[in-house]
Amino acid sequence: MKVCVQGLWHLGSVTAACLASLGHEVIGYDPDAGCIEGLRAGHAPVMEPGLDDLVAAGLAAGRLRFTTRLEEAAEGVEALCVAYDTPVDDDDVADTAYVMDQVKAMLPHLPRNCIVIVSSQLPVGSVADLEAFARGRAPHANLVFAAMPENLRLGKAIEVFTQPDRIVAGIRDARDRERVGPLLESISPRVEWMGVESAEMTKHAINAFLALSVTFANELATLCEAIGADAKEVERGLKSEARIGSRAYVAPGAAFAGGTLARDVAFLGGVAARSGHAVPLLDAVRPSNQHHKGWTVRKLVELLGNLDGARISIWGLTYKPGTDTLRRSSAVELCRALLERGARVVVHDPAVKTLPEDLAGRVERAAKPLDAIRGARALAVCTEWPEYREVTADALRGAAAGIRVVDPNRFLGHLAGQPSIHYHAVGTPRDRDM
Repeated sequence: MKVCVQGLWHLGSVTAACLASLGHEVIGYDPDAGCIEGLRAGHAPVMEPGLDDLVAAGLAAGRLRFTTRLEEAAEGVEALCVAYDTPVDDDDVADTAYVMDQVKAMLPHLPRNCIVIVSSQLPVGSVADLEAFARGRAPHANLVFAAMPENLRLGKAIEVFTQPDRIVAGIRDARDRERVGPLLESISPRVEWMGVESAEMTKHAINAFLALSVTFANELATLCEAIGADAKEVERGLKSEARIGSRAYVAPGAAFAGGTLARDVAFLGGVAARSGHAVPLLDAVRPSNQHHKGWTVRKLVELLGNLDGARISIWGLTYKPGTDTLRRSSAVELCRALLERGARVVVHDPAVKTLPEDLAGRVERAAKPLDAIRGARALAVCTEWPEYREVTADALRGAAAGIRVVDPNRFLGHLAGQPSIHYHAVGTPRDRDM
């Protein structure tokens, strides 16, 4: 099938490269000339394991090309995949107008009977808005619209795209399934077919449920710390309950970061406001999560007292391992909070080449993990890069005996109970080290 992928940041570049690897003829469109230039050279705009190689393979096979010209992108395509990464500001408000405007500019150029599959994170009702626009501006095109909410995860995006648990797909009627099915089923035979608005709402529901689960687990963990229970043991007890299950998202740890979960909570809040319904449970998610973001700083103050002048090491700056993305990184927020308290901050991250402008010159960078902790009173583990697990307890002691290790997600749990290392995680009882 000849497919245009519109929007070529993380979601779009992964979608384009994966569809080409499945044998489709793909043209990627984005108005950003720098992004297109990099992709034409085989370089994706964001770090994602295996993505550069997949883009290069598609280019070499002649199944993948890129353009900044809208008319060229639309010519002769059988399907358009809308794959913009919807921008989110610091208050978790999504700039959906930008995405909608870009798509509306494309629709009048599409060939008759083209399929339009919307994967970008947009609020429920967006596909209906695009359908109405198309009826007015391209009434003879007979465009078919479908919703296929994205399900990618930074650092594992190719695996998630090519081997999904299932695909959620929203269509208007059974005839649309016949037209949309061949493209989606080339990715996976496991397609959950439903109505368009149901598919849009499913994406909001999944992320809101995960956000609720994270905040529930972390509020519970805070109480565990206070009364002497171990939140990991409580988690194990929760998951042994058949009505909850072993894969429940109830692990104590860091607050959720980035905009993905918060964006859908905000979308549902907007739906509630427009429909006149109260959603106090959803309204509580963001303030609870914001409060929990301060756990690491509060723990460091509890352990060290005044942080003014204290040398504190941070391992990992990126939003997640396997990416170089710093936007909405909890580690970057931690750096800023520590600097405000007068701490001397030294950081290590294997992927970050350039620090945010406000941190450059204010934090020290180390070339190796152990270099970052020499002379430090505490270590905060922020990004779960695999190489940090390779650091042994002996090596850690040799670099900084008696160091306090603050590790919200228990990524370095092997350090618990080691002599001369004081290990602390979310939900650890306050009256003892792990």
